[in-house]
Amino acid sequence: MDDHSMMKYQERSIGGGAITPKNTEYDVLIVGAGISGCTIAERMSAAGKTVLLIDKREHIGGNCYDHFNEHGILVQKYGPHIFHTKNKRVWDYLNRFTRFNDYRHKVVARYKDELYPIPINRTTFNKFYGLNLDEEGMKTHLERIREKIPDIKNSRDVVVSKLGVELYDAFVKDYTKKQWDCYPEDLSPEVLQRLPIRYDDNDQYFNDPHQGIPVEGYTKMFERMIDSPNITVLLDTDYRDVLAELEYGMLICTAPIDAYFDYKFDRLPYRALEFHFETHDREYFQENSVVNYPGLDVPYTRITEFKYFLDQEILGKTTILKEVATWEGEPSYPVPKPETKKIVAKYQELAAAEKGVHFLGRLGRYKYLDMDAACAEALELADELLGDVSATSGVPYKGMKR
Repeated sequence: MDDHSMMKYQERSIGGGAITPKNTEYDVLIVGAGISGCTIAERMSAAGKTVLLIDKREHIGGNCYDHFNEHGILVQKYGPHIFHTKNKRVWDYLNRFTRFNDYRHKVVARYKDELYPIPINRTTFNKFYGLNLDEEGMKTHLERIREKIPDIKNSRDVVVSKLGVELYDAFVKDYTKKQWDCYPEDLSPEVLQRLPIRYDDNDQYFNDPHQGIPVEGYTKMFERMIDSPNITVLLDTDYRDVLAELEYGMLICTAPIDAYFDYKFDRLPYRALEFHFETHDREYFQENSVVNYPGLDVPYTRITEFKYFLDQEILGKTTILKEVATWEGEPSYPVPKPETKKIVAKYQELAAAEKGVHFLGRLGRYKYLDMDAACAEALELADELLGDVSATSGVPYKGMKR
């Protein structure tokens, strides 16, 4: 973003301040300036609608927010976010506002001081069992060790029916306990249903055709998305504190749905994360961008080393992030337990009856969504509200470096 555009953006970001009387009427009020909120804000403003975008944090971007630290390393404040999608519409849309690099994400797990590719592939399998099987040999071996469970009732059933007990115990059981504060047998099957098995040596974490990280960061991408005279941004503000001062045609809420309805049916459970950043005086801290720690011997679930993401050549310094899952702090992950579904259904029934209000995003819908899915749902809602306006209409942002 050029200096002039950045100045306009800063002037419109009135963190914590009251809204002046001349700015109390908007076509659209959007709560939450993450990927869902910024996408729908851009679409509505491009159609000529006036938009007020509110976020309780002091920055835009939600959990995708990133920044360059004092050492010049691009740091993702809320943990690693690697963009990946099969959705060409979403990919084309976001490429209007940024340029992605060709980073391909790989994850390894440290188990008994050895590194294993995750998701489990033939390399993982052979190393774990001390074998040298080809694809057919691996499938045959798995068929012998997996548990035959005709009625899958929980996430443990899902995994042991695919991998057997030993791999489950090594890589899944305790990692899930740290992540969710419960073991897989207490989680709905869909939590680990997507866990893939690879019978070849493919060690990429995602298989999607479109992958990468914005070369200037996600925050810069979001700044370009909302750089419009039709969009006013209000940061460091709880939307409930200013609703009485506003007039608006519709409300789009990406904040927690239970909070919107004042917890009428009790609070929905969310897992949060503690983030522990460290900068070390060395070239690299670990062998890979992300190393998972599946055991209970350490409190953190994974360590991220950010220099890998943009392949930054910064001598003598590296910044890492250790993540610890907790119940305190900003809600990050909806907890998909069977007993939660009944409460969610009650809130969704209220939401459906709320006139002029739409709920989006991971918190607004109480649904785990990857970035591309969140963007896609925002584009689809814009189509519905605007009469199927093409999400790729318009031209790339003029200030973007190509």
